[in-house]
Amino acid sequence: MAKSFRRSLAHRVTALGASIVLPLMAVPALASSYGAGIENSQWYLTESVFECSLVHEVPGFGRAVFRHRAGEQLTFYLESETPVMRPGRGRLIVEAPAWRPGIPPQPVGLVSVDGGKRVVSLENRQAMQVVQGLLDGMRPTLTRASRYDNQPVRVQVSNINFAGSYAGYRECLTGLLPVNYDQIRRSRIPFASGSTSLSDADREKLDDIASFILADPTIERVFVDGHSDRIGSRIDNRALSEERANAVAEYLRFRGIGDDLLIVRAHGDQYPVSRRPADNRRATIRLQRQGERPEFQQASGPGSDTSG
Repeated sequence: MAKSFRRSLAHRVTALGASIVLPLMAVPALASSYGAGIENSQWYLTESVFECSLVHEVPGFGRAVFRHRAGEQLTFYLESETPVMRPGRGRLIVEAPAWRPGIPPQPVGLVSVDGGKRVVSLENRQAMQVVQGLLDGMRPTLTRASRYDNQPVRVQVSNINFAGSYAGYRECLTGLLPVNYDQIRRSRIPFASGSTSLSDADREKLDDIASFILADPTIERVFVDGHSDRIGSRIDNRALSEERANAVAEYLRFRGIGDDLLIVRAHGDQYPVSRRPADNRRATIRLQRQGERPEFQQASGPGSDTSG
């Protein structure tokens, strides 16, 4: 009977041990977290007439960047030299820091996590949600599985010292140019049939182009090319295209662009871009920066690069 009691007791102890050990084994591993603390959270503002940026170093991970180019809206991205997240869909929330318990997290949404250097890129709407979270004293947090195992990785963007730098960013916005290089490097000025006159909208576009050229010392050439449709004689069309190119070039000179930058050419009806005559009645502007390949080509508008 004593032996039976001892066996029963041993069985109960073994079962009790299992009940203690197994739940401990089932507890998931803690997430790998990256984020700046109070002692090392800094935001850096870089500003010019071309771009305003706020940069935040995330220790051990990389950096968080708000970028606002001239002529565009605010964007946000996370960069890492050695990406630790698995490509796919990550969860972005705005959550309270540990010293503000009881505040529920606010979801921003699922975002695409890339396997390259730029891990996450957000367009304006979500970027502004991140900004507002930081201004409210919250921490935007991205969570995604590790690229090496199934454990979660969390990247936190610190709100500490953000508000002051954001005020500087807002002031920087007031000095941005209305356009950036990519938006105007190839531009098109349309003309009515037989016309060489610039409209108010044309002058506004040329004002923006001239403002950019004057602000960017790396621009070394401004090609202005005149074109016509194929209605009428080739001689008349050649003269018409020359007048159109000169009308644009003269306005750029009026806005301060020197002759040392301008290359003005006329092509008549030699280079149509469409079967529609209205599309071919145009003058085009192409900008060339230092170091770019000097191609003697007409500026036919975005996406077109025809020899002239």
